[in-house]
Amino acid sequence: MFIRKNPSVLIFLAILALFTITVTVLSEAYGTGAIPTSMVKTLGKTLCLALAALAMDLVWGYAGILSLGHMAFFALGGYMIGQWLMYARTGEIITATLMNAQIPPTPAEIRDGISGQIFGVVGSADLPLTWTFAGSLPVQLLLVLAVPGILAFVFGWLAFRSRVNGVYLSILTQAMTLALALWLYQNDSGFRGNNGLSGLQNIPGLTQAPQSDISIWFLWASATALGLAYVFAAWLVGGKFGSVIRAIRDDESRVRFLGYSVEAYKLTVFTVSAMICAVAGALYYPQAGIINPAELAPIASIYLAVWVAIGGRGRLYGAVIGAVVVSLLSSWFTGGRAPDLNLGFYTVDWVDWWQVLLGLSFVLVTLFAPRGLSSIIDAAKHLRPPNRHGNDLGPDLGALREKEAEA
Repeated sequence: MFIRKNPSVLIFLAILALFTITVTVLSEAYGTGAIPTSMVKTLGKTLCLALAALAMDLVWGYAGILSLGHMAFFALGGYMIGQWLMYARTGEIITATLMNAQIPPTPAEIRDGISGQIFGVVGSADLPLTWTFAGSLPVQLLLVLAVPGILAFVFGWLAFRSRVNGVYLSILTQAMTLALALWLYQNDSGFRGNNGLSGLQNIPGLTQAPQSDISIWFLWASATALGLAYVFAAWLVGGKFGSVIRAIRDDESRVRFLGYSVEAYKLTVFTVSAMICAVAGALYYPQAGIINPAELAPIASIYLAVWVAIGGRGRLYGAVIGAVVVSLLSSWFTGGRAPDLNLGFYTVDWVDWWQVLLGLSFVLVTLFAPRGLSSIIDAAKHLRPPNRHGNDLGPDLGALREKEAEA
């Protein structure tokens, strides 16, 4: 029944599977080697960014909550898994070194060695309280969801119960992100300050495995997470819950008048979205190899909103399209692969001008294609705004109804 009502889900999963298989066949690990390992990592990270954009579309495109702090949850997911990666890998190195001594090391000596190795760079030799469970993978995986989820729940409960909306809520989300970043920049935060967590690409227990193999494994994991999240998001917005949050987006006051707990619905979608973002971050940073507080810069969350807007908010596939297109173009332009444009009187260096081009694209899409790149797919599906025959179908001119709301 669900698949019959949402055929686009099967199409999306088929395209995602075909893409994953193609990259695998062309990779250095299991195929012809036509796609280098560095490109496989880029594609894996792109899938993670698409997952984050999907989460952003849930909260903004469907619920109308413009969060400009979602990359905080993305980075927190990376920090949580990064703790285990760094602790376990350092533990392997320390254990191998101390085993050469005449007297075998005690667990306390190994723990002290790990602490000194990790935190010596910030002038400390003690393991912070925040690293209490760093040696346990199951606990850290649980914290990947729990820490961002609790932060989103507490922030959302305080904001939504106070009925903070619109631009004020967006400013508050940015303030939350900036405050978290400033705290992480401090050396005594327990997360190595500006140095962040590094060496995350070295997976404990897999030191003998080549990076070409590990990059493919993470590509598979990222594709699986994106596929599962897409199915879950489609199920969520395809039922009563989705209808209510779209109604809240269009006319919050009327939904509240009808007796629905607006705050509960907004808090639920905000928290779920944050947890999906955290999973994306937990898969992204082992592929990137490093995470530091700069990843929480407010501009990163703005980029996330731009991706969703360019792809087409209120469309799950639109968010994915926007993230993939912009991410790959960004890698191409900023990686020095795009040829400079010689205008005669001036040479455009795309490394410097890429952000200008991105900003211009956002303005043009907002003005001339408010439904984003997904409007191309909508046109192929013959999905059009309803013919209003001169009459409004909602309480305001911008209210979405009929096929617009069902898509």
